[in-house]
Amino acid sequence: MAIYLDDTQRKALARLSASWTWRSEWPTWVLIATLYSGWFGVATHARLLGLPLTIALLALLSTWYLSLQHELLHGHPTRSRFINGLLGFAPLAFWFPYGIYRASHLRHHEDEHLTRPVADPESYFVTHAIWQRAGTATRALLTLRNTFVGRLLLGPAFAIAATTFDAVRKLAQGDWRELPVWLAHFAAVAALTWWLDSACGIPAWCFVLGVGYTALSLSSIRSFHEHRAVDTVEHRTVLNEAGWFWRLLFLNNNYHLVHHDLPHVPWFALRQVYEASRQQYIERSGGFLVRGYGEWMKRYAFSAVTDPVHGHTAGLKPLTSPGSLEPHEPHEPHEPPAAVNRFAANLRSAKRA
Repeated sequence: MAIYLDDTQRKALARLSASWTWRSEWPTWVLIATLYSGWFGVATHARLLGLPLTIALLALLSTWYLSLQHELLHGHPTRSRFINGLLGFAPLAFWFPYGIYRASHLRHHEDEHLTRPVADPESYFVTHAIWQRAGTATRALLTLRNTFVGRLLLGPAFAIAATTFDAVRKLAQGDWRELPVWLAHFAAVAALTWWLDSACGIPAWCFVLGVGYTALSLSSIRSFHEHRAVDTVEHRTVLNEAGWFWRLLFLNNNYHLVHHDLPHVPWFALRQVYEASRQQYIERSGGFLVRGYGEWMKRYAFSAVTDPVHGHTAGLKPLTSPGSLEPHEPHEPHEPPAAVNRFAANLRSAKRA
């Protein structure tokens, strides 16, 4: 359901939606053509480019492809779920079937459940009960995952493990509805992996880890603290004024509150919508504004941005001026495990060296 700031915005968006650009969605069609031609163009020239450059380019293009899949599941560039599903079926990022991602992400858009473990499938929080049952190593990993560096290194592994566990659990309970989706994905992955190896000289492990895992890692930059655990629903979602490279890579999904309010707005219009009502959106977010992903990196490279346990984070106080984001002290904080502190100290020492 769309949430408009006011009737003026509603009418302005109605006029925009009647434009040829919105009706044809030609920027998205250009994006699709660019992505597929770029991905397979790089793959077929792997021997000329060399393996390191090939893997780096494919990982970057696969990250872009994940952003495209996000656009497809929200009904762009067509209103046909079937056609969009075909456009997003190719396993260019290896790990997850498009259909599984679609179902999971649409659940995430039930904003009243944002950040709540179990209810929000994209939450980076755990329940108090899970934390109490977790051992020292698991607590260390959960805390490390909420650092910027930890999210890059561990975020994909957690996502892969959670998705695999969920699929196995459903099968064990006799729920076979998703099995055809997984089988089709496995078949496509096997065919693509074989072709990359035999025709392009790209080993399977390079596709799995160098391309697939790295693409998930780069995508986790966008999702780093894009939702916070606070009572007011509209205060939970970030506005990230990222630079042009990240805006293009993530298809303007950095304006995340705008996207959650207006999921029907195509990627190429999100920035325009945000800029037209910037101050209103900042106020609506409760001041949850950050000036680019570099700010997250600078502040939280080796320290947790939030407590891993849902309900033990007071959130971020509103801004008095853009860029003045400062965290509150957590309510009843859990002390990060000693293993995390040692890991962070070692990384800082290595960086200074």
